[in-house]
Amino acid sequence: MADEPLILGIETSCDETGVGIVRGHTLLADALASSVEEHARFGGVVPEVASRAHLEAIVPTMDRALREAGVTIADIDAIAVTSGPGLAGALLVGVAAAKGYAVAAEKPVYGVNHLAAHVAVDTLEHGPLPEPAIALLVSGGHSSLLRVDDLARDVVPLGATIDDAAGEAFDKVARLLGLPFPGGPYIDREARAGDPAAIAFPRGLTAAKDLVGHRFDFSFSGLKTAVARWVEARQRAGEPVPVADVAASFQEAVCDVLVGKAIDACRTSGIDTLVIGGGVAANSRLRAMAEQRAGKYGIRVRTPRPKLCTDNGAMVAALGSHLVAAGVAPSRLDLPADSAMPLTVVSV
Repeated sequence: MADEPLILGIETSCDETGVGIVRGHTLLADALASSVEEHARFGGVVPEVASRAHLEAIVPTMDRALREAGVTIADIDAIAVTSGPGLAGALLVGVAAAKGYAVAAEKPVYGVNHLAAHVAVDTLEHGPLPEPAIALLVSGGHSSLLRVDDLARDVVPLGATIDDAAGEAFDKVARLLGLPFPGGPYIDREARAGDPAAIAFPRGLTAAKDLVGHRFDFSFSGLKTAVARWVEARQRAGEPVPVADVAASFQEAVCDVLVGKAIDACRTSGIDTLVIGGGVAANSRLRAMAEQRAGKYGIRVRTPRPKLCTDNGAMVAALGSHLVAAGVAPSRLDLPADSAMPLTVVSV
């Protein structure tokens, strides 16, 4: 509706420079510039490279988003920006840009949590989020389970990764298999031709003793090591490595743990809505397994389309829109870039 506030969101927490514009729950623009190709030769994101890429991309990406939405910065009602967590230097670029545009256009600014934004972006796809809801966030740096009682003010962490995040494990296993960076899409593609039951890889933190203290926590370091040892054993024996079968079996192990713990959290809490977000939420097997298993318990799964799962400005704008609608006060102009922002902080 025309009377809903027009919110601009800026995202620079890692290697994607994103600017999104939303009105209410309607996405008007989602401009993105990625530096992933610059990091590929290093096999991972290099913070200094990412920061410099954001500096070069932020103004052109902002201009592109405004053109796409057919508005000017003067038309914007508020600016939201990821202020954490993420790479410190990368965050600083976005926060500084948001402050500059906010001062120049005399607009309020909201510093928001990157992970809460991954939950909020689903509202652009499926409308207002039922509260409470359980959120499973899976990306290169985070694997977390959250109880969302009020997305604007009350997000409770239930569990998190204690070592490698799911996306990080995908990248490392892809490297073992000779696949490009980032590993997630390539493993997903290879796995379609493989047998997910070919190799019995371990499911971390799912044994009875682990569930006592880590019921909703995740661990993928042991799985990554198990894959490495299996591949090395084949290579020592002079046998070919069945890349598709390894990819499918590894992917099955990751998804099995993620979905199992997410559904357990829903059933334990008596909550029938599960939101899945973050870059790994674009994985086709994770989406299919979640739908299949959740349906058995009457749990509704909400997952944004793949393009909105990866880092983008639209998700930041969506959270900003939610905060404005909820009457949350804007941030101060001296808002920080907090690389270790806790999940309990939705906005600063």
